[in-house]
Amino acid sequence: MTRLVWLLIALTSIAFPQGASVLQRLIQTGEEALASRRYAEAATAFEKARKLNPGIAEIHARLGVIYFQSGEFAAAVAALRQAIQLKQTLPNLDILLAMCLAETGRLEEALPGLEKGFRRTADPALKRMSGLQLQRAYTGLRRDGKAVDVALELVRVYPDDPEILYHSSRLFGNYAYLALKRLADVAPNSVWRHQAAGETRESQGQLELALAEYRQVAALDPNRPGIHYRMGRVHLGRPNAEGQGDALIAFERELGIDPTNANAAYEIGDIHRKRNEPDTARAMFERAAQLDPDFEEAQLGLGAALVTLGKPEAALPHLRKAAALNPGNEVPHYRLAQVHRLMGNAAAQQQELGEFRRIRAENAKRREPVLELRPKRDVTKQSAPEEN
Repeated sequence: MTRLVWLLIALTSIAFPQGASVLQRLIQTGEEALASRRYAEAATAFEKARKLNPGIAEIHARLGVIYFQSGEFAAAVAALRQAIQLKQTLPNLDILLAMCLAETGRLEEALPGLEKGFRRTADPALKRMSGLQLQRAYTGLRRDGKAVDVALELVRVYPDDPEILYHSSRLFGNYAYLALKRLADVAPNSVWRHQAAGETRESQGQLELALAEYRQVAALDPNRPGIHYRMGRVHLGRPNAEGQGDALIAFERELGIDPTNANAAYEIGDIHRKRNEPDTARAMFERAAQLDPDFEEAQLGLGAALVTLGKPEAALPHLRKAAALNPGNEVPHYRLAQVHRLMGNAAAQQQELGEFRRIRAENAKRREPVLELRPKRDVTKQSAPEEN
């Protein structure tokens, strides 16, 4: 905010009429007080200066800034409008006026100035503040789509700004809630409503409720692509002993409906790998990797199955492919170290172990995992054991 205020003040220097020594002293006193953020003292000095010469636009502009900083938004609106009327060329006052109008609840009047500040201003401080006010104004006017557009642009331009992230996350959450509520109102018994409810329950860890919703979808549309895969993922997360078997049935059903579903093929392969059935695991991992050669987890799983089958040389290109696809993943380097050990290449083994330990240490320093708005792969992740 301080950056914004001084941007406005720096571009509006005051020219004194000849012989106006009293006026000059008042303005100098006001400027010094404003620079020290003594807003009450600054307001008193500039108000006296305004009485002496009400025709100086910059004095009204200063008062508008002071009132804005003091939270006296109605007074700021009056002062800024007078400044603009006296001199329309004063820079950025229309944007500050729009912010004051928004603060007084006159959102429709504020929109043109806020749009200008957000869309056409190069200064980051002015653009940021205009964008936050614009997002708020559109929300207040129930123009949710426009508010979301502004929020997405703010997050793109200021990706690490805590205030922007906070307000944007609240807006996105409310927007999603309203959309889901509307879906429940217009189509309460549709596959879309049940699937949306299932995904919401699943994201909240309410697996039994999620499964019930997904079963409703399957009852309405038994051959719906993707729904049996979601059921399989839920089964994997359940604590009961039958979860893995139920998941396998669901994934196999999904692959029967959609033979191109690489995720389902991969999950089937991973279940067989964990059951120590490497031949079946290899076949399913190969199928997933053929459907999508850039499927990192499938390449890792295939490499692991080939190692179990005693074919380390065949595993090598798949593990190298996985390492190239994701340089920040420690798992391929651990498995590459295993392969080189089996092949008798001690130097390469130590090199891969060093890389594995380096990446693991870097990943451990991160306080939080990297989040994706829409993960490319919602699948079981391959892992490496902890070292003693």
